[in-house]
Amino acid sequence: MTDADVIVVGAGPTGLMLAGELRLAGVRPLVLERQPRRRDTPKAGGLGGQILQLLGYRGLLERFEAACADPVPAPRFPFGGVHLDFTQLTDSPMHALPLPQPQLERLLDDRACELGVDIRRGHEATGVSQDDAAVIVDVRGPDGPHRLTARYLVGCDGARSRVRDWAGIPFPGTAYPEVNRLAQVTLPDPVTVLADGGLTVPGFGTIRAGFTRTDRGLFAVGASPASKVVSLYTIEDETTEYDDDAPMTVPELQDSVRRVLGADLPVGEPLRLSRFTFKARQAERYRDGRILLAGDAAHLFPATGVALNADMLDAVNLAWKLAADVHGWAPAGLLDTYHDERHLAAARTMLHTQAQVALRRAHDPAAEALRALFQELLVDEQPLRRMGAALSGADIRYPMPGPDHHALAGTFAPDLTLHTDQGTTSVAGLLRTARPVLLDLADRPDLRQAAQDWRQRVEVHTAKTDDRPADALLIRPDGHIAWAAAIDEPAAGAAPALREALSDWFGAP
Repeated sequence: MTDADVIVVGAGPTGLMLAGELRLAGVRPLVLERQPRRRDTPKAGGLGGQILQLLGYRGLLERFEAACADPVPAPRFPFGGVHLDFTQLTDSPMHALPLPQPQLERLLDDRACELGVDIRRGHEATGVSQDDAAVIVDVRGPDGPHRLTARYLVGCDGARSRVRDWAGIPFPGTAYPEVNRLAQVTLPDPVTVLADGGLTVPGFGTIRAGFTRTDRGLFAVGASPASKVVSLYTIEDETTEYDDDAPMTVPELQDSVRRVLGADLPVGEPLRLSRFTFKARQAERYRDGRILLAGDAAHLFPATGVALNADMLDAVNLAWKLAADVHGWAPAGLLDTYHDERHLAAARTMLHTQAQVALRRAHDPAAEALRALFQELLVDEQPLRRMGAALSGADIRYPMPGPDHHALAGTFAPDLTLHTDQGTTSVAGLLRTARPVLLDLADRPDLRQAAQDWRQRVEVHTAKTDDRPADALLIRPDGHIAWAAAIDEPAAGAAPALREALSDWFGAP
């Protein structure tokens, strides 16, 4: 017998999210983390994008929102040196939750422990091998070296993934020679916060709110006159190699501001200090036999605000497919769709983050003109919505097997309000247990009968909704629509197509 169904290497947000999803699906995960305790370095400052809707579908969003010390900001986001301002829209396509990474990891850790996940801190994976039946992991722990076996292993061990190296998976791409420093700090009394969010600094003068570009880099400030807490941001080209686990200091921040802006900026108490570099890399494949990659081990993006969204969505996509294989009902090729779908999603994210590099890094008059024109376009609703969908990941449509798909197939299921005999619920309410759902929105007994042989794996619900988008939706555990019946689609076509989709995604009846 194996020690676990799936060994997860790395207890960051990706690994913890994956472990919780696996346990929810009835699988025995075991998480190995080389650090002896939770990290307190705030690498990321919050969550944004479609992962927030997915957390709502698991019933976790309220818990995450309650953990936020700061109010949820208005939907305004930087994009390569320009701004995406969604406040002019009645329904923003992009939202964010200010939740520093240590708090995020604590919440995910608590959730995993509630579900019974075995998390072993201070246990470092030192080598991996595999055969046709299992993965063998050499581990160095507090009691010395030992060996563990599992059906599968997932490397969630970050940008310098040793799991990726052991599997021999290439990680091509580009490293950009820029260092980014981000801070939230209080300011001492000599510094004045202006009504527009700018600063007046003694001995220097006024620093305007937003971005200031110099020939030495980029500086940004955002502040509220009602609070002495300000956000500071610098970008400058450097060749220095920094240790990701070494925290940034206040003197390092002040030195960077001095180099970029030429100002000696007094700083009070630091509330958040983080430093990061930008790379554009994507693993050639996310799977090698029984070894898989997720999160930063699989992709790195050259922009802020997108990594955790992509990382945690990787975990949700992979978990139910691994569980299907472990439970023995996965159809042929199901696990390979993890690479197909999430590699496609990462390529889309890479597209807009590399576009941000082009907008951000060029400094000549032509680049200034490009940024100005781009900003003008983003005043119009349609391009603003398109950019919001790209930033959030909501524009991803996974490829579905077979021809003639409904327009909703492959997209993320909308959170419809549902009226049933038991009362009012929603799509989010149906997906809390992470089980597949056939949602009958038109009282179609022919479709419910077609799904009868899959009832042990797929929940069937009948409900009504305002302005129904389809007669029925087959929703996967990750929230994506595997199949949809067009409104009033004849039973002769809909029922066989549903059975085919059920077989494609949830195995033989």
